[in-house]
Amino acid sequence: MDINIVFQIAAAGILIAVLNQVLIRAGREEQAMMTTLAGLVVVLYWVIQYISKLFETVQTLFNL
Repeated sequence: MDINIVFQIAAAGILIAVLNQVLIRAGREEQAMMTTLAGLVVVLYWVIQYISKLFETVQTLFNL
């Protein structure tokens, strides 16, 4: 597994957290929630590829 994905997820998390706090302080709680959800979807899209590869490896390992 490439370590860059861990740094990308960490950077996305920090960016989303800061943007969330800025929007909450500005009184835009709805946009803050939508931004957080959009960030979660993007990170899950990145991670789902690795999860798929993990399941394929487990299948070949146990000959399923």
